[in-house]
Amino acid sequence: MSLHDQDDPAVRAAQEERLRKVWTPPKGLFLRWTDVNNNRVGVWYTLTAFCFMLFAGVLALIIRTQLAVPDNDLIGANTFNQLFTLHGSMMMFLFAVPMFEAVSIILLPQLLGARDLPFPRLSAFGYWSFLLGGVFVGGSIFFNAAPDGGWFMYPPLTTRTDLSGLGADIWMLGLSFIEVSSVAAAVELIVGVLKCRPPGMRLNLMPLYAWYILVVAVMILFAFPPLIAGDILFEMERLLNWPFFDATRGGDPLLWQHLFWIFGHPEVYIIFLPSIALFAMLVPTFSRRHLLGYPWIVLAAVGTAFLSFGLWVHHMFTTGLPKISLAFFSAASEAVAIPTGVQIFVFIATLWAGRVTWSTPLLYATGSLAIFVIGGLTGVMVAVAPFDWQAHDSYFIVAHLHYVLIGGTLMPLFAGLYYYWPLVTGKKLSDRLGRIAFWLLFIGANIAFFPMHLSGLMGMPRRVFTYPAELGLGGMNMASTIGAYLFAAGVAVICVDLCLSPHRAKSPRNPWDAGTLEWLAHPDDEDWGIRSVPLIESRYPIWDQKDFVAKVDEGRFFLADAEEGRRETIVTTVLDARPLAVIRLGEPSVKPMLTAIALGGVFILTTYHLYWAALACGVATLACALWWLWTGTAEIPEKPSKPIGHGIVLPLYIAGPAAPGWWAMFITMMADATAFSGLIFGYFFFWTRHAEFPPMAMADGPGIAWPMIALALGLASWLLTVSARQVHARGAVGLARVALMIGILASVAGIGAGLAGPWESGMDPQTHSYPAIVWTLVVWTTAHAGVAAIMQGYVLARSIAGRMDPQHDADLRNITVYMHFFALTVLVTYATIGLFPEVA
Repeated sequence: MSLHDQDDPAVRAAQEERLRKVWTPPKGLFLRWTDVNNNRVGVWYTLTAFCFMLFAGVLALIIRTQLAVPDNDLIGANTFNQLFTLHGSMMMFLFAVPMFEAVSIILLPQLLGARDLPFPRLSAFGYWSFLLGGVFVGGSIFFNAAPDGGWFMYPPLTTRTDLSGLGADIWMLGLSFIEVSSVAAAVELIVGVLKCRPPGMRLNLMPLYAWYILVVAVMILFAFPPLIAGDILFEMERLLNWPFFDATRGGDPLLWQHLFWIFGHPEVYIIFLPSIALFAMLVPTFSRRHLLGYPWIVLAAVGTAFLSFGLWVHHMFTTGLPKISLAFFSAASEAVAIPTGVQIFVFIATLWAGRVTWSTPLLYATGSLAIFVIGGLTGVMVAVAPFDWQAHDSYFIVAHLHYVLIGGTLMPLFAGLYYYWPLVTGKKLSDRLGRIAFWLLFIGANIAFFPMHLSGLMGMPRRVFTYPAELGLGGMNMASTIGAYLFAAGVAVICVDLCLSPHRAKSPRNPWDAGTLEWLAHPDDEDWGIRSVPLIESRYPIWDQKDFVAKVDEGRFFLADAEEGRRETIVTTVLDARPLAVIRLGEPSVKPMLTAIALGGVFILTTYHLYWAALACGVATLACALWWLWTGTAEIPEKPSKPIGHGIVLPLYIAGPAAPGWWAMFITMMADATAFSGLIFGYFFFWTRHAEFPPMAMADGPGIAWPMIALALGLASWLLTVSARQVHARGAVGLARVALMIGILASVAGIGAGLAGPWESGMDPQTHSYPAIVWTLVVWTTAHAGVAAIMQGYVLARSIAGRMDPQHDADLRNITVYMHFFALTVLVTYATIGLFPEVA
């Protein structure tokens, strides 16, 4: 039957009958509060990130009050250091990145016409991890235990426990916990965009917001893991005295700067591109036309992401790098302005060519572009090495950073807030209050930060808690403080507007007359989402496809019922969005929350050196994760397939590269491999920095024998798992179980062989960076061998319990992906530590 030919009364009557067969969530206050429905998680996520932003803003006001006049004694130096460190850390780690992930969790299912993203429990786990880590880090200020080394935490000041207190551990371990939630959200968003698009939504028909989120989530996979690697080295130096950054014992503090800024500079674009994505949604709406240059803006977004990884060293121009490095990274820093400019000019051209309807969201969008362009121009200035030498660590850099972040992140988020508030709550925000807030924000931002360019060039250093009157900078600092309070007043007006919103009348559905899929939804919709999953033929289907909204509401497209009472959505192919299967999504559960609490205990208790309690929490985390997986994934359905409408029948079980779970494992392991590459980078960084590495006294390293035995055992474990997958698929279940059993033994034996090399060689990791980095690589690899053994045992248990058979083998296929990456880790680690000293 044609999708456009559905006026048969019998068909319509059957569809109306199925309207009553929809998924309804379990009742009960606790389950509903911990519900994994992504819309609810996204709302909680957004509100929490917004509260952290307000808290960090209050810290900023205290900072500006202290700096309003010379020689002020409102707060002391130690408190000031804690304030500016926590302000920067919370804005970057607890607001900017989590906010885009939270908004995406709300919008993406709507934009993709999906019932939900594929792993709603993973989203819930990410939220609870973010909340616990954020409260732990932010609350430290009330106990005079906040970090005080800057949001970049440069060693050796921060790695020496006699110079920095508990705050450095709180920063490192608390934010490492939060990074887990960021990677979890990235996995969810990538798989959602690639595998849960509605039928017909080819890649070239995706909403630009989905493109931007896909690009940014991939960036997270390559930006956050190097920082995780740096965090590991950082905490090993603080907790175990392993000298990665101690120059007197073969370490180098510049290693931290490289690992941090490999993350730190792409992060600026990780938080900028989602804001541009909001422009890509609202500019066409208020221009009343399709966005111009769709292919160009996609290429520009990808180009911005690619170039952003090639310019981290411009934060290190003053560290004495070779001239060729300065030239390369200076050129890359200037080149990134090109794709950024393309995106801005596309928006301007669309407004120019359309019939513009001025609105509060568009006012915020255009104002933020003006602020961002000023920040971008000063960014090109500091990309020039000689100028950077003069402006580095001055208030000129503070001005540049805040122009970029306010214009490229905060103001666009306020534009999105006014645009999408009716979608979330069914109520519009006040245009009058919104415009008052905009002008307070716009004027306040410029008064606060423009004078900093001048004060910085006149010699005002950043990160100082006071300054002498003789510098003549009191007037400009007072102006900046006044501007900061004006900006805060604008935020306060927005908060008042939000508080008044529940008392306003309901707005009509799609009040802006937008053309994209998210406006199919309405706040009064049931928990199962839109009535039917549509067929997409245009980038703006509400505008371009005849009677589109009515057909969706009447259930005239796909999956118009939930006959079995389960929450379901359609999985499609990556390139052209052909329907592949129907997947069943996770039900409301407390398991993600319990897993996050247990994992949080590992990080928090380690901060206070309560290692046995942290170990107990680690065991609890493993138990919760296995419980979650055992009862909530790879379920064998009660029937092989189900009709989704229009004569199409899809399977209810899918495994291998077509399945979301396989993609989730692959993406997670890409992040894992990137973190591992950061550790390998550390090994060869030391080799390039020291004329004698390894030192002559340690030239034999862990030897060759034990690393080669560990390598052989690791590869054997990998080969046995691959073989188990192949023979299992052919029906030889018993042989597959035997292969898995032997694989477990090989993984466990590989742990012992890997640790034996440096142990028997008497390598003391506290004496020099060489044994320290060798031990780190070995511990990383043997930990992965332990995870491999657990995964092999888990799959073996699933097979014995009857939860896996040759036709339903997603678990075995997924762990095989892990084993591929494990084999690569084993090969690189043991070849490096076992063979490289001999080669050198």
